[in-house]
Amino acid sequence: MAMTKLGKNHLRWCPKCNLPIMESKTCPVCGTDTYVTELTPPADSRPAFDHDIDRVRAMADGCFGEGCGMALIPEGHLAVMNKAPAIDRMEEVLADGTVVATLRYDLGVGWRFIIRMQGAMRIAGTMTKGWVVIEDEAVPFIQQNRNLMAPGVVDADLGIKEDDEVIMVTADRTVIGTGVAKMTGTEMKESDHGISVKTRWHKPEAMVSSNLAHSWDDAVEANRGIIEKRRDEAIDFIKKTMEQYPLPTVVSFSGGKDSLATMLLTMDAGLDIRPMFVNTGLELDETVEYVHEFAKRHGMALIEQEPPKDAFFGNLVYFGPPAKDYRWCCKTNKLGPTVSLITKNFPDGVLSFIGQRKYESEARNAKPRVWKNPWTPGQIGASPIQNWMAMHVWLYIFYKKEPYNTWYAHGLDRIGCFMCPASDMADIDTVSRASSRYPEWDRYLTEYSRKAGLPEEWKKYGLWRWKSAPQSVKDEIKRVTGKEVPPMKVKKEEYDDDGPVAIKVQDGYSPCTLGYSIEAALSRPIDLKKLEPFAHALGWVVQFNEAEDSLTANYVTFYGAGSIVSKAFVENDARNQMDHASQLIARAFNCVGCGLCAARCDSHALYMEDGKVRIHEDECIFCMHCYGPCPAVNFAPAAKEKEEGFED
Repeated sequence: MAMTKLGKNHLRWCPKCNLPIMESKTCPVCGTDTYVTELTPPADSRPAFDHDIDRVRAMADGCFGEGCGMALIPEGHLAVMNKAPAIDRMEEVLADGTVVATLRYDLGVGWRFIIRMQGAMRIAGTMTKGWVVIEDEAVPFIQQNRNLMAPGVVDADLGIKEDDEVIMVTADRTVIGTGVAKMTGTEMKESDHGISVKTRWHKPEAMVSSNLAHSWDDAVEANRGIIEKRRDEAIDFIKKTMEQYPLPTVVSFSGGKDSLATMLLTMDAGLDIRPMFVNTGLELDETVEYVHEFAKRHGMALIEQEPPKDAFFGNLVYFGPPAKDYRWCCKTNKLGPTVSLITKNFPDGVLSFIGQRKYESEARNAKPRVWKNPWTPGQIGASPIQNWMAMHVWLYIFYKKEPYNTWYAHGLDRIGCFMCPASDMADIDTVSRASSRYPEWDRYLTEYSRKAGLPEEWKKYGLWRWKSAPQSVKDEIKRVTGKEVPPMKVKKEEYDDDGPVAIKVQDGYSPCTLGYSIEAALSRPIDLKKLEPFAHALGWVVQFNEAEDSLTANYVTFYGAGSIVSKAFVENDARNQMDHASQLIARAFNCVGCGLCAARCDSHALYMEDGKVRIHEDECIFCMHCYGPCPAVNFAPAAKEKEEGFED
């Protein structure tokens, strides 16, 4: 999966001191030349916590034998994790300044340990499992990135199973390459044809290692100059921004590392700025506890806002599970409370310092350092750490010796809602195992999928996180399981197709969309084939995906399960599109036979038949004259009574 390189990799390494060095080409401790670490962009690396190191060591032991984990990352040696592009989650493991392994999360399977050349050389003398001894004549072929054929195998661990990670060595245990077993160990020894190992890593390298152990306190001391330089620049930015915008000022404090660093910077600046916490009601319990403890520890008056009771679970009955491409929850549980908080506490406007960094995403990379928030009137946002990497943030937090959210030490690299659909399945798996809140969500998904008649893959592989899952995700599931992903269609047999349809709308900003999105929930599933002819009035591009049970017309997508998403760069366009989409629903399912839209159709594409409006879709010229007053757009009273709580 491609990802734009969002910035320069500032993480360097001193080979003499065996310490991570930020930015400096010479080591501040010994003066030795440092080198840039070879990390996959965007290279927004972070310290490996004890949980990370324990996992890496345990997986190395499981794949290659007891003691390999400690040989990979020796006791007391600093390790770094770097999140790399992947279908779900992948992290490179850096130890002693070199990448030794990769952890990859496979959907439906879990974490997989992939040994790299440097890691293989470290454990070659320790491993008791996963080894394949190859003929000397096979060495040059492996080094040309060719697969190992069965005739090239001298010996192999008989415990190797197909699809295991293996290390290819010569008789004297020299590492030649790593790869994936395509046969069992027994088959490798007995076969005289076929591929034994699909080569993964093969480039000859000199082994990088060190006997020096360090703590992160040592790393902080080595980087003190850079940390203080970054701190001072950020403080200068904070003070100048406050002079430029003389408004009440807060720090948007979420309980995550970036907002923590931002809060600490204002404190280092000698400023008495209050933390503002928008409690979405979906936060991890430990996050809420941490925010309150932080404010109490530093004697701060916390500004907190919660959403209305049942803002999320109360709306699930209408909208169903939120998704990456259907994030209605952002409006009900985040945008709404934020607007309420600012309107109530800062009616004349507010300046919010926000822990936003360009390395996090392309959208944030494109944002200026100071901006006016179009979705929360009166709020000006500013990011003191816009150009910081995650490693800058963590070194500054360590420098301040400030406690941080405990979830980072349990494997999460971002802190958010406990069931956020934008999360990797790796993070959801972590939360599901340790959060007291997740069982409620798990029960809901189980019951929803049962009632909707969805296949088990919908929940098992986290496909609930999309209305329409990307093809790349389906291909990945097929690669891992060997099975095609069945259509994720909601069963409609129990619904009256001739009955009226009511609608409930949520609008506002969603960070995953073009800029502004409106989500609507329908009171029942709908037949998209019945709607498709009318959708041509929205524009030229109409795509009906029967497998996904979705219909897209320009920037509006209808889902047969009973929902609509309208996306646009500006608010008015999204609103107009949703209004037009509502009228299409009215014509297809709620027509009262007044004939107003047909009378407005200059091309006579719309016509009346049996008291209902019909359309000759090929005659539609997209003039949009049909959009206008329509009694059915307000929806039949019977529908409102039947679906209490729905509104347009």
